[in-house]
Amino acid sequence: MRRIKKIFSLLTASCICMLSVSSCGKVQTAGAQEKSIQKEITVAINSETGSLDPAGVIALTYLSYSVSALDELLTFDEEGNIVYRAAQSYEVNEDATEWTFHLREGACWSDGTPVTSADFVNTMVRALDPKSGSGYANYLFPIENAEAIYKGEAEADSLGVETPDENTLIFHLSKPCVYFLDLLRLPVYTPSCVVYADETGSGWDKNPGTSVSNGPFYLEEYVPEQYFILRKNETYWNAKAVSLERITYRFFDDQQSMLSAYEAGEVDVATSLPSMVMDLYEGEQDLVVTDTIATRYIYPNLDVEPLDDVRVRKAINLAINREDLCKMAGQDTEPTVNFVAKYMKDKETGQYFVEGAEAPFEENVKEAQKLLAEAGYPNGEGFPTLTYKYPALELDSDTAQIIQEQLKQNLNINIELQAQELQTNYAERRAGRFELCRMNWTADFADPYTYLSMLLSNGTYNCSGIQDETYDALVEASDVETNREKRNQLLHEAEQWAVGEQYYIIPLFSMKSCNLIRPDIVGVTQIPATGALEYRYADRGGV
Repeated sequence: MRRIKKIFSLLTASCICMLSVSSCGKVQTAGAQEKSIQKEITVAINSETGSLDPAGVIALTYLSYSVSALDELLTFDEEGNIVYRAAQSYEVNEDATEWTFHLREGACWSDGTPVTSADFVNTMVRALDPKSGSGYANYLFPIENAEAIYKGEAEADSLGVETPDENTLIFHLSKPCVYFLDLLRLPVYTPSCVVYADETGSGWDKNPGTSVSNGPFYLEEYVPEQYFILRKNETYWNAKAVSLERITYRFFDDQQSMLSAYEAGEVDVATSLPSMVMDLYEGEQDLVVTDTIATRYIYPNLDVEPLDDVRVRKAINLAINREDLCKMAGQDTEPTVNFVAKYMKDKETGQYFVEGAEAPFEENVKEAQKLLAEAGYPNGEGFPTLTYKYPALELDSDTAQIIQEQLKQNLNINIELQAQELQTNYAERRAGRFELCRMNWTADFADPYTYLSMLLSNGTYNCSGIQDETYDALVEASDVETNREKRNQLLHEAEQWAVGEQYYIIPLFSMKSCNLIRPDIVGVTQIPATGALEYRYADRGGV
C-alpha cells in the first residue's frame, strides 16, 4: 500500500522529538492567520451527517473532523504500543478498577485556554443525558454509576470520575474492564471545553467562535451542506510536527460526484470510491486501496412480524448468496457471515479474530425454504412485503437490488426498496422506524466488543429491539475475563449465539476502501483501530 504502510512507532518518535509545549493564554490572533496558505489539502467526504459534539449524535461528519481536531487521552500504533496524546502517563490499580491519567502539562485549547480534567468530565456527563442522542453513551457504563445516571436513577455528580486537580483524571470502574484503554479513543471520552460546550444541540460545535480544539487543527469555517475548514492549531503541544496549514472537507451526495471532483482537480483526496476506480486508475500513483475494519449488514426489526420469528430471520440469511452478491456489487467487497469485521486483528497474536472460530452459519437455499415453510409461509405464500431502507449511495442501491432479486428467486418473497438521503436513513434507523435497514459499522477501537456491544439489551446502538439475557451474560463475562484465550472463546460464543443461532443481523460483506490521493501528498496514515485515513501529520511536497 503506497505511503500508507508507515511505521507508527517511528512517526511517534519523530513527533516526540519535535514536541513543543505551548504556554496557555496565547490566543491565535487574526494577524497570525493572515499569512498565505502554502500547504493545504481538500478532502471529499460523504454528505453532512450528525454533529461535531463528542457528546452528541455522532456520524460521518464528526469522524472526519475529530481525527484531525481532537486529541484523545491515548491511542495505539500498529504494533499495539501506546501513543500518548492528551495524557502523558497513567497508572492502574491491581484489580484494574481505578485508572489514573495525568494530562499533558501545558496543553491548550485552540483559543489558548488550558485543557483540564473538567473538560473530559463535561463530555461524559452530557453524553449520559439521553436527550443528547449519543450512541456511544453505553461505552461509559463500566464507570461507577454511569448506567444509573443514563437511566435517570442517579444524579450526574455521582459519576465515578474524580478530578483532584486540573491535570488529573481518575476513573473508578464498577468492575474490571480489560479493554478500558481501547475505549478512550471514543467520542464520549474526549474533552469538550466547559467554557463553550454547555448544551448538546445548541450549535456551539459548528460555530468557529466556540468550537475550540485540543488537537492539531481547529475549526475555521463551517458552511452547512457544503464544506468545513480546519486550520493548523499553533497552540497544539506538538505543532512543530504538523506540516499542513489547512484541511478543507467538502460534502458530496454520491461517489460519482466525489470522483468527478477529483478528476477536475477540485479535491486532493477522495475516499471510499466505487470499485470501478480500481480499473480506471490501475497502475497510477493516485490509487490507494486499503482494508477497512468494517462490516456491511442489515438490521431486521424484531418488533415487526414476521421478523420476530427466528426461523424467518434464519431463512433470509441462508437464502442470500453473498459470493454472487459481491461479484455483482464490486471488487471492493468480500463476502462475510460474521458480525465482527473480517480484518480486525487480535492485538496480541496479530491474527484475524474471525479466523479463531468456525463461521456462524453456511448459506443453504433448500434449508431456507424449509424454514420459511415451517414458519407458515410455504414457497413464500402469505409472506408480507417487507420494506428495505438504505442510503441512496451507488453501492447500497446495487446491493439492495441484488438482495431483492435473490430473495424473490430463492424464497419467493417480495422486498420493497426505499432509498433515502443518508441523514434520513440514519435517523430512521436510530428511531427504530424500519422493517429491514442497511447498517455499516466501522470499528471504533481494536477489540471485538466494538461490534458485540451493539447487540446488548442496554446498547445505545441496539435499534432493532434485541433483548437477550443469554447473549448479555456471555458478553458481560468476557468483560472481566483477563485470560486472552478464555476471553476470545466467550466472544466467539457470543457472536455465534447472536449471528448463528438467533440471526439478529444479516451480515453481507466486508470492504476494501478505494481511495484517490494526489501523489505529492505524503505522510497519510491509517488508524489501526478503524482502517480510516489520518491526515494530522500529512505533508505536501513541491509547494
